[in-house]
Amino acid sequence: MTLFEQVSKDIVAAMKAKDKTALEALRNIKKVFIEAKTAPGANDTLEDAAAMKILQKLAKQGHDAADLYVSQNRQDLADAELAQVKVIESYLPQPMTEAEIEAAVKEIISQTGAGSIKEMGKVMGMASKQLAGKADGKTISDIVKKLLA
Repeated sequence: MTLFEQVSKDIVAAMKAKDKTALEALRNIKKVFIEAKTAPGANDTLEDAAAMKILQKLAKQGHDAADLYVSQNRQDLADAELAQVKVIESYLPQPMTEAEIEAAVKEIISQTGAGSIKEMGKVMGMASKQLAGKADGKTISDIVKKLLA
């Protein structure tokens, strides 16, 4: 079952459970998935890898919005946004810890033979592909800089 199909099934379950927060989040996810499927060049398909990237983007946007609400003293809106982010994150794989990311990056550095910060692009390219969906780019970048410095 694809992620798109799973979200569709969960929308029905949320309707039956009368869970308004989950329903709103799931409908938003499905809307973005449909937009991605019907985008030019998508051939009416949505791979799970692309769906994961969309979910990560939605979760990041939700966290950013919640931070903005908190800075504007609107805790009620921040709580609602974080509740939706929790639903979105339930579809994402568990993120890697910094120690796990560091171990993976060390392995990639040994594979590429990179020895200086000048070769960071080569390491980042491989690391981004291997750790896609499991770690965010900023964390990977920080660890690569630290290890190559």
